[in-house]
Amino acid sequence: MDKAEEFEDLRPLLFSIAYRMLGSVSEAEDAVQETWLRYALSSARPDSVKAFLATTVTRISIDVLRSARVRREAYVGPWLPEPLLDDPYEDPARAAELTDSLSMAALLLLERLSPLERSVFVLREVFAFGFEDVAAAVGRSPAACRQLLVRARRHMDEGRPRFDVDREKRDELARRFFDAMAQGDMDGLRMLLSDDVRLVGDGGGKAPQLARAVAGAEKVARLLAGARPASARVGVTCTPRSANGQPGALFHDGDGNVLNVFVLDVRDGRIHTVRSVLNPDKLAHLGPVADVWAVLRAVRRARRAPSG
Repeated sequence: MDKAEEFEDLRPLLFSIAYRMLGSVSEAEDAVQETWLRYALSSARPDSVKAFLATTVTRISIDVLRSARVRREAYVGPWLPEPLLDDPYEDPARAAELTDSLSMAALLLLERLSPLERSVFVLREVFAFGFEDVAAAVGRSPAACRQLLVRARRHMDEGRPRFDVDREKRDELARRFFDAMAQGDMDGLRMLLSDDVRLVGDGGGKAPQLARAVAGAEKVARLLAGARPASARVGVTCTPRSANGQPGALFHDGDGNVLNVFVLDVRDGRIHTVRSVLNPDKLAHLGPVADVWAVLRAVRRARRAPSG
């Protein structure tokens, strides 16, 4: 097997590592491409190609993450990961761990870790690399990596939410949620939301966004019930899709351009968090992006227009 074939076999794993490290599809793809360039130009023939490439993509991701953390401190409004609709890496033996680590809630917790803690946690806890390989990837001893993992686990366990595990029930709840939105059914929405539900929007200063998270079932239900019917009248469509391993939906404008993505956190039979990614920079990997400001103007006109 030549280098290109070896690399392509491992590309899904490399992307999945980089995405969990960076929370960005575009940055993860760039890290994977840089990994290929370094491997293609290297004369080395490592004993383990998997370990070699995982080390390379991890080190690249650490460098990117260190600069990204500075940029995110100046980010306008709440920062959310770029939504990922499909994880290319599949490992049935670790399906639960992979899905859990992919959620936006988990990625936001990973943001609290140092780059080294994050790397060790992702490689060891999510992808089950041995400590020798983890140590080689981050340039620390196996003993130091064990200590990094202890700290990372403690931080993650302190804030990690417990999602409902029954996928069919989650999807059914999401279907009822989006149906109630479409109908402007405030009472129906309120019944599906937890009392302390939060709605968080990420526009990044490039799209309309909430000044702060909206909290409480009454406020969130009122906002969502008022927004969806008017947007539907100007051609906005809602397609339920799994996003980051959780129930969600992909919204398009009347021309089929990507408008935003909703991701729902479901716990104890209720929706606890609604996350909406509107920043066009975070949606480009999903297709042509809509002019959200133009859609907003059309929605406002639709609201003012007499019904019937």
